[in-house]
Amino acid sequence: MKEKRPVKNCHESLVVQTHSIFPNQLNNHGTLFGGELMSMLDVAASIAVTRHARTQSVTASTDSVDFLHPIQRNDAITIETYVSGVGSSSVEVFCKVIGENLLTGEQYLAVTAFLTFVAFNTDKSKAIVPLIEPETEEEIFVCSGYEERKKNRSIKRIFNQQFADKITLTSSLFDED
Repeated sequence: MKEKRPVKNCHESLVVQTHSIFPNQLNNHGTLFGGELMSMLDVAASIAVTRHARTQSVTASTDSVDFLHPIQRNDAITIETYVSGVGSSSVEVFCKVIGENLLTGEQYLAVTAFLTFVAFNTDKSKAIVPLIEPETEEEIFVCSGYEERKKNRSIKRIFNQQFADKITLTSSLFDED
C-alpha cells in the first residue's frame, strides 16, 4: 500500500533574511550586482526546501529571476522565500525581494524569482517530499500557477538538452585555419 504523503503549509518553509547593500556588492551602475543577489536567493531558497522536506537538496534550475526595481547602495533588502509547489522529489520555491530606502522608509518590490530543487535521501536516492497547502491570498495566487510553470520547465528542459547536444566542448579560438 502506498504511504500517504504529509501536507505542510507554505509558512512552515518561510525564510526571511534582511541584508544591507554595501559598495563591494554593486555593479558598474551603482546598483546591487545581480549575481550577488542570485547567490543570496539560492541560499534562502535552499533553506526553505530543507525546512519543507527535512532532507538534503540541490538546485535543479533557476526558472526565472525578474529584476523589477534597481536596488541602490545603502538600501536594505528583505528576501522572503517559501515552497510554492512540489512534485514527487522536486520542490519549487518562490522568492521575493523587498527593497527599502533606509533613510526615507520607502519600500518597493525589487525582484521575484522561482527556483527548483531536487530533494535527496542520505543514500542519494530521490526523496519523496511533503505536499504543499497555501493559506494566504498571496500563497494561493503563487501556488495556483505551479502546474503551468512545471509544464513550461519540462518543455524548456527538453529544449535545453537538445541545444546542449549541439554545443562543442572546444573553443573555436583554438581551431586551426
